[in-house]
Amino acid sequence: MSSPVQTFGFLCAWFCCQAGAVTFHQSSPLIVKEKSEVHINCRHDDSSLVVMLWYQRSEDAAMTLIGYGYETIQNYEGQLEQEFTLTRKGTVEGVLTVREASQKHSAVYFCAASTNNYDPAYFGRGTKLTVLGKKKKVTAPTRVKVLSPSEKECSSGKKTLVCVASGFYPDHVSVSWMINEETVSKGVATDSAATRYGTSYRITSRLTVSSEEWTSDIKFVCSVSFFNGTTTTYHNDSITGEAKKSPSGTELSRDKYLRITQSAKLSYIIFIVKSCIYGAFIWFVAWKLQSLAEKKRKR
Repeated sequence: MSSPVQTFGFLCAWFCCQAGAVTFHQSSPLIVKEKSEVHINCRHDDSSLVVMLWYQRSEDAAMTLIGYGYETIQNYEGQLEQEFTLTRKGTVEGVLTVREASQKHSAVYFCAASTNNYDPAYFGRGTKLTVLGKKKKVTAPTRVKVLSPSEKECSSGKKTLVCVASGFYPDHVSVSWMINEETVSKGVATDSAATRYGTSYRITSRLTVSSEEWTSDIKFVCSVSFFNGTTTTYHNDSITGEAKKSPSGTELSRDKYLRITQSAKLSYIIFIVKSCIYGAFIWFVAWKLQSLAEKKRKR
């Protein structure tokens, strides 16, 4: 009975390479109250995989085999038969039932399938289950904030934006980025899981763009989707880049432009006044010399 546990490391490696070869459909995320009976469904499209296995991945990332079996025979690990029930609806369908859910059952449950106990298995994407305690209530993100790039990146040619979402419970969230209303995945790095802080969670995501994209005509949006047990809500924050700078490397602001033009106008007026005064002086000298010349002729 221990063979599935012993080969689990190999199964994970096989899953990473072969997950696309078999299509799985598992139940959507679930948020339930304590003492609820929970059903997690699984279906795949390969009838040659007659063995179905169920794994539980807890919050600390520990992976535990719950049990496995064929259409008519189900096997459980240890005493887990007291908490879970495995049933089959055929070769490609099965159900994992949590008989009386408690907070310790909050985890991600993976359905897997294999041809027999010793062959590598294919894995589904998992179903996230959260069991609410008596004093716990679902809370959407209270704050989503996009932080501008660090000044230390000025010479790197790259700009990294950071999005922080906090204050939510439970951790049924995902983060996406948009640039000018178009969803992007390149340059995105999001925490693999939300982090617990007291009674709520926080998650961080980063978007790295080129310095050329960090301009005032480009809008960057961080969108956080939160599943509250029945619907998904969206919580966004956005930021725009900096205005383009002049070739000299300094930004020519509107106020600075006005000061320059006003100074130029004043200089031009002074020049005109000086030119007029100089012209009047020349005319006076010429008139004076002409008057003296006429007096000399009369003598």
